[in-house]
Amino acid sequence: MDIVYQDNHIIVLVKDPNQPVMEDSSKDFDLLNQVKGYIKEKENKPGNVFIALVHRLDRPVGGLMVFAKTSKAAARLSDSIRKGQMRRKYLAVVEGQIEKDSMVLKDYLLKNHKTNTSFVVKADQEGAKYAELSFDVLATKKNLSLLEVELKTGRHHQIRVQLAHLGHPIFGDMKYGKGPKGNIALFASELGFMHPVTNKYMEFKRFPSFSYMPWPLFR
Repeated sequence: MDIVYQDNHIIVLVKDPNQPVMEDSSKDFDLLNQVKGYIKEKENKPGNVFIALVHRLDRPVGGLMVFAKTSKAAARLSDSIRKGQMRRKYLAVVEGQIEKDSMVLKDYLLKNHKTNTSFVVKADQEGAKYAELSFDVLATKKNLSLLEVELKTGRHHQIRVQLAHLGHPIFGDMKYGKGPKGNIALFASELGFMHPVTNKYMEFKRFPSFSYMPWPLFR
């Protein structure tokens, strides 16, 4: 595992693309159990190891995540997420060139549980949830744009849905786009939060080091 930081209360690491965060129907080795196994071996802990999942990333998406190692840390991190105090930024490579340098997207999303997809609907539609994000355009190359995206809300497939609705689906996203099939070019690049015990603000940043397209274009 690519571990960025850890102490007695939390562990911050980089999730690999296409690994499930927790066990799903595929039964592929998930990150939560991987972290538990690592802590059990590293800290020589007997019995079951407590590791709490406080936020998620879609299976195809890689990037920074924080796990709690104690129930107190889990409760406080979860509370900070509910209050919108955890800062989360993503890098996304989208199809097409966006004329504006920055944008704020405000939509209402509805999830289809049968197809595990979400889509933009009118505000008054039953079950619709408000979704907001902002982004800056960092670079454009070969009819692709590199965006830095900041979530204001955390809805199902939010970044993927809102950018596709804008007309700029994420490169490699076969669920919401029509471009070339491949690994989705969405990466959780920045994570900021108050430490659940020390109350010190912590911030972590990473740029994807993947060798597959389109990331090498933007290094």
